[in-house]
This record gives sequence, structure tokens and C-alpha cells, in this order.
Amino acid sequence: MTELPQFPELLAPAAWRRIDFLSDLHLSPETPATLAALESHLQETAADAVILLGDIFEVWVGDDGRFDGFEAQVLRLLQTASQRLQLFFMAGNRDFLLGAEMLADAGMQGLADPTVLIAFGERWLLSHGDALCLSDQAYQAFRKQVRNPAWQAQFLAQPLDARRSIARQMRDGSKAQQAEVSAYADLDAAACVAWLRASGCKTLIHGHTHRPAVHELGVPGLRRQVLSDWDLEAARPRADLLRLRQAGLRRIQLA
Repeated sequence: MTELPQFPELLAPAAWRRIDFLSDLHLSPETPATLAALESHLQETAADAVILLGDIFEVWVGDDGRFDGFEAQVLRLLQTASQRLQLFFMAGNRDFLLGAEMLADAGMQGLADPTVLIAFGERWLLSHGDALCLSDQAYQAFRKQVRNPAWQAQFLAQPLDARRSIARQMRDGSKAQQAEVSAYADLDAAACVAWLRASGCKTLIHGHTHRPAVHELGVPGLRRQVLSDWDLEAARPRADLLRLRQAGLRRIQLA
């Protein structure tokens, strides 16, 4: 069992009526249909707030790339959306280097992983999810390394093109590993229960695993609500989100 993290809180304003949760869009220049689906949703959703729970980008190598090509296109999209609704961002394992400059320019508020959302009289635990995949010890060691401020400072000190090249190599290696094991490691149930109990929540909302469903945790009243990844380029397109209202949490299929 890992050491328990801090659980900062986000208090939803009383005026909010709908909150959308999305994750794992893995946006890149190769995913124009997925990007178009996100733009359409942000333009049309009736939600007061959209909370992005990580891996929104396939890769993010530093905020200094936000004015180039594809990244600039996404930046403009987020800026436009932030004029009509509240945007929140929690880092995933692909975009953990997204920093304060991008957040400010995009009109997004950053969230720590995990964060407790207080809304509609309930406490909801939000996470990307990768920190709880404890059975994948190699990944946890890698995660600890790249989340270290010293490692990040050293990486970000390199030229932008060099960082992009390193990211491509790391991504290719990750894809090869995923092909061998066929799926991401799942979250550790005991660790999920410990987080929920420590945070005073009953439901953990997360992405990362690409296993969209309600997962029971073996403890009455405690569960995980897992978001899907988005892939509108696939032969069988997929995209869903979770919407929270006073009546509770509902899954909405977009594709």
C-alpha cells in the first residue's frame, strides 16, 4: 500500500447544475476527428463546468510548444470554450508536463491528483487513475522518476525539437509494450478503498485504464466510475463522458 496523498477540495458553486468529466482523448495531429468531437462538445454542452481528467494530449513536452501548429489549434479551442464555461485540467501520464503558462492561456484551472469535488451535497474523488495501478511496478518507478521536479527541469531545459524526438521514442516504446500486454494495468482495489475512506468519498471518478464501466470495490457503497478513452478515428468510434447533476452521475455516449 502506498502512502496516502493529500486530498485538496474543489467546491462547486451553488449555481452549477451540470458538470462534465472527460479523459483520455489522446489528442494529436493524427486525431482530427477526435479533436472535432471535443470542439463540438465544448461548443454545445449545457454543462457549467468541464473537468478534463488527464491524457487530453497524446504527448505534451512543455508549454513553450503551445503556439506551434497543432498545439496552437487546441489552445485556441480551449480559449474559446473558457469564455462560456469553467474548464479544469488534471494531468495524466501523457500530459503531466502541461504547466501554469498553458493553463493560464487556455483559461483552465489546474487540479491536483487526486482532488475531492464537493457538489450537489456529495463528495466525489477525482483522479487520472495511473497512480493507483500498483501492480505495474515498472510503470510506478517510471512515474516517480518523471514526476520529480529535478527530472522535469532537466528535460524542459532541452531544445523543443529534442524533447519532441524523445517523446516520440517514449511513445513508440509505450505502444509496443501495450501491444504485448494488450491492456493497461487496472487500479488496485484496496488502494482505491483507502483513498475513498481517507477522503470521505463514496465514488472515485477516473480514466487511464480505458475500461469504461462502474467497478465495485468489494466494500458496500464504494465504487469506481471509469471514463472511456476517445477515438473517433477508429473503425468503431468511441467516446463517452460522465455528467454529474443533482440527480446523480450519468454516462453519456457521444459515439
